[in-house]
Amino acid sequence: MNEHPETVADQSLDMQPPTPVHDLENDIAQLLVSLTGVQEELLEVLRQKRDMMVQCNTDGMRALQPREEALNGHLQELHDRRGELLQRATDKGIRVDTLRQLAAQLPHSDDEELENQVREVSDRMRLLQHQSLTNWVLAQRSLLHVSQLLEIVATGGRFQPTYGKGEPVPSSGALVDRVG
Repeated sequence: MNEHPETVADQSLDMQPPTPVHDLENDIAQLLVSLTGVQEELLEVLRQKRDMMVQCNTDGMRALQPREEALNGHLQELHDRRGELLQRATDKGIRVDTLRQLAAQLPHSDDEELENQVREVSDRMRLLQHQSLTNWVLAQRSLLHVSQLLEIVATGGRFQPTYGKGEPVPSSGALVDRVG
């Protein structure tokens, strides 16, 4: 009846319930897969937003806002799941502060696969920070330009002195005007 006893023994080993550490590994891997998807989508949104800022497409930026807010909500959910994973690890006697530390301390089957996933997610997060900063700088420069234009319109193009008795600065070009 039992032609392959080794196969049956191997199968019975596979039927054992996963260990709590194995559950942590699986949960971390699932979190990283979810986070990767959200990060990729957010990078695309930031790219589109930057292109729209360059083109002064405010309607397009407004249309992107709900998608960006939804992605931020997903990131918050993933952050909360990360906190729960770290707490579960602490409850199991593994004291760590980051997923990177947790992945390094787990006795997983593929020694470096989980750690590599954590590293890739971390690198992608750094790229997101750079893209966000780029968009912020672009927005700030645009605001500065608008502010300067408003000042020119408000003063009629005449500069007000920073120091002095309130006398306006002559608005002549010193290099092209005749000395008098």
